[in-house]
Amino acid sequence: MTSLRDAALKSKAWPFEEARALAKRYEKAPPEKGYVLFETGYGPSGLPHIGTFGEVARTTMIRRAFEVISDIPTRLICFSDDMDGMRKVPENVPQQELLYANLQKPLTAVPDPFGEFDSFGGHNNAMLRRFLDTFGFEYEFISATDFYKSGRFDETLLRATEKYYAIMKVMLASLREERQQTYSCFLPIHPETGRVLYVPMKEVNAKDGTITFDDETGREWTLPVTGGNVKLQWKPDFGARWAALDVDFEMYGKDHSTNTPIYDRICEILGGKKPNHFTYELFLDAEGQKISKSKGNGLTIDEWLTYAASESLSYFMYQKPKTAKRMSWDVIPRAVDEYHQQLNAFALQSVEQQVDNPVWHIHGGEPPKSGMVVPFGMLLNLASAAGAEDKTQLWGFLNRYAPGASPETHPDLDAAAGFAVRYYQDKVKPAKVFRLADEKERAAIGDLVAALKDCAGAVALDLIARKNQQAGQPDQALPVVDFGNEEFLQSIVFAVGKLNGFEPLRDWFKALYEVLLGSSDGPRFGGFIALYGLDESIALIEAGLAGEFVS
Repeated sequence: MTSLRDAALKSKAWPFEEARALAKRYEKAPPEKGYVLFETGYGPSGLPHIGTFGEVARTTMIRRAFEVISDIPTRLICFSDDMDGMRKVPENVPQQELLYANLQKPLTAVPDPFGEFDSFGGHNNAMLRRFLDTFGFEYEFISATDFYKSGRFDETLLRATEKYYAIMKVMLASLREERQQTYSCFLPIHPETGRVLYVPMKEVNAKDGTITFDDETGREWTLPVTGGNVKLQWKPDFGARWAALDVDFEMYGKDHSTNTPIYDRICEILGGKKPNHFTYELFLDAEGQKISKSKGNGLTIDEWLTYAASESLSYFMYQKPKTAKRMSWDVIPRAVDEYHQQLNAFALQSVEQQVDNPVWHIHGGEPPKSGMVVPFGMLLNLASAAGAEDKTQLWGFLNRYAPGASPETHPDLDAAAGFAVRYYQDKVKPAKVFRLADEKERAAIGDLVAALKDCAGAVALDLIARKNQQAGQPDQALPVVDFGNEEFLQSIVFAVGKLNGFEPLRDWFKALYEVLLGSSDGPRFGGFIALYGLDESIALIEAGLAGEFVS
């Protein structure tokens, strides 16, 4: 029997591929620091967003994969660049005038407009930690302000004064000529105003570990680079942080990819070894445009979690991270259903298959059992047909369809029912557009009603037999009559569409969805009838046929 480690060493799942590449860093000897360090970065100028979740979730997946193939301990650091100057005031926070009065100050020196923490940076850091804790991520938090002021960064900063011209050579080569004239990798914090200054250096004294510059008024200042008096520009800071912490792995979005050689070179100049990196593609909105926090054209974490559990978001993040993905409302139901399909498959898979299953990586090798006896997409259609305003309305149907299920025994199904009602009310109901059936569709829907009303099943069996004969399969066995069986019901719906000349058959189902559910897409209709109930489905179909939904 294949062991978990052996399976992981051969797995084609991207977290294991990245983990194996990382293990090669230490195939000759383990790290002197005694562990492999993973890092994610966070800019606390605003609240954590869906990209923050994706970065930490994906890094955690690689970390767990690494722990399977290696015995070297691991750590994950979430680094907050909270010493960065506040360059603009977010529009979605109170006390705008207060914030405008503190522009260009480090975020941890800006008063908290919410009045809850000692600074705006402290507030956003707290939101980040609460955010990460809510999802159960295992991490260590580092504040850039503490990192600079505590002395942990001093050795690297002093080395940066020694290597100042080498760092500047790298940076200046990446800048426009106009920017080159005023650029410095060091950003002094003004001793009087407390603002982060973007000014050129008059002198960098490696012996004393100081910098000399003129402020905006022309006054000359000399400051030590240590003790939180100076911070590094963000690109040099990236590489310097890697060197100071001896980071082994960091991932970031494609928008950073052109800067990777800069980060790597500065890390090496400062005596570090460049880490392994992983560049992921960015998310797109419904129109294919890049998601932007300032535009607000994408889903937020809170919006996703309003309509689905966090595991479905983790599943979405797992899928093809190097491919740009559209992130709009309609991806949520599909992500939920695919996640539970993978959960159901996991228990029946070999170890080799399990390590390639997304749920292994979402749950660190210990996925739960799924209680979703009804797909989320079907719950949405049930909510739509029933006009549900509360999940208890759905449980009346669910108890009949799955008698052993209850909110207590199937908590994930119960939560999904609540999500489905909310999604229906907010996203489906406002977009519903019903139409009348045309002459051909009316005849076919009438045949469907006749078959469903015949409790003996003779009409249904005749339809199925005629469909088989039309398809050149007259000897094909007829199904057992069972109006509670979704396969039997689907056979009826399929036969009606075929005999009424719908080609492609998709047009038949599309007509049912548009006339009965007010949408161009819908469920496997036989399964829907089984879940909604035979009598209820007949009533729904007759109402649609009569045009009641249109009026």
